[in-house]
Amino acid sequence: MLALSRAKSAAASAVRGRDVLFYWLLVSAALALSGCMPATTSVATADPADPAAKVARAGYRSTIAPYTSLRPAPPSPWRERNDAVTPQPRQNQ
Repeated sequence: MLALSRAKSAAASAVRGRDVLFYWLLVSAALALSGCMPATTSVATADPADPAAKVARAGYRSTIAPYTSLRPAPPSPWRERNDAVTPQPRQNQ
């Protein structure tokens, strides 16, 4: 039984060694190939540094356009304003 355990351990070590070797080969290949990549990509649209490039018009829209000033408002008597907003008493009580 001990021999079987050692054999499994040796097989697992060999598999782990292969996995580590494969990992390092993959990493080194990626690093080597990354040097072959172009540093910049081509611009799909017009060059932003070109002064003759067409651009969309910039429009202005006010954020407070529907606002209307309520001042100066003529003062009104406070008692009439208060009576206008108070609930009416019920007739049943």
